[in-house]
Amino acid sequence: MHVLITGADGFVGAALVRRLLQGPPTGAGQGGVVQGGAGQGDIRLTLVDRHFRQGPPGARHRHYTGSFADPALLQHLSDDPPQQVFHLASMPGALAEREPEAGIQANLLATVQLLEHLAGLTRQGRQGRTSPPRVVLASSVAVYGALGPEPVTEQQLPQPELSYGAHKWMSELLLADFSRRGELDGCSLRLPGIVARPATESGHGSAFMSQIFHALREGRPYECPVSPEASAWWMSLACCLDNLLHAASLSASTMPASRCWQLPVLCLPVASVIEATAQHLGRPAAALIQHRPDSRIEALFGRQPPLLTPLAEAAGFVHDGSVQGLVARVLAAM
Repeated sequence: MHVLITGADGFVGAALVRRLLQGPPTGAGQGGVVQGGAGQGDIRLTLVDRHFRQGPPGARHRHYTGSFADPALLQHLSDDPPQQVFHLASMPGALAEREPEAGIQANLLATVQLLEHLAGLTRQGRQGRTSPPRVVLASSVAVYGALGPEPVTEQQLPQPELSYGAHKWMSELLLADFSRRGELDGCSLRLPGIVARPATESGHGSAFMSQIFHALREGRPYECPVSPEASAWWMSLACCLDNLLHAASLSASTMPASRCWQLPVLCLPVASVIEATAQHLGRPAAALIQHRPDSRIEALFGRQPPLLTPLAEAAGFVHDGSVQGLVARVLAAM
């Protein structure tokens, strides 16, 4: 199986590559073991990113440095069409707000080019098979914008307040339309804050969700830009990978018309995550974490209400189960 991964050197992408090369996952969140389709059997990887910290993982796998809409990459995909695509590449939301031209190019226009090219291969009958490629798009809860106190359901109307969220929503719609036409077999996942991202990543408005883990693990002070009572949607990197792989193997017959899933999450106060992490590490949380709330960051990322996802859970998507499970999986991966 030929698998294309964009953003393959990023936080999620690099971990996905490692998981695929290791074979089937050995654990999951509250739903137990998840058998990811791309993790089964013999695979060849085409990995795309702006840069790579390491060389190719093997002779059978290819690296492309640059945009996922580069002509050289698209020609390679024409010559050797992928059966599965994990489209993970994006410019973080806060950075995309500061650099709007680069943001729309990375998060929307290049995505349009990639999806149109893959759909075109299906139209031309060059896939060499009877079904279009499964495309798993990493979307975001940023599509919702600021939320009120009422629980959010899977029918929540997107009202993005950042360009990043608008671009993700438009990409979801495009992938759903290509899927309706039978040219792609798409599945968009609205991801929450995935923790713990590298401490050097600062382009995410939700960076505080990861920074508290790094600060407590390293025993250094950190000024958190949201209040202790702020609530956020949390997911470990390991759980995110479980859900991506599950999406790759999910039957098309189970997909909603939108081809989009809101993933189950843990909705937790920041204080409870800090306390659970401090207890796990034996650190004095109060001495290390000080709160200096930023009203805009808290409005967008720290006032997230309960999220109800019965359809996604019935389809096999999972969360981390508990705050202790979240903390244990995050720290184990750091």
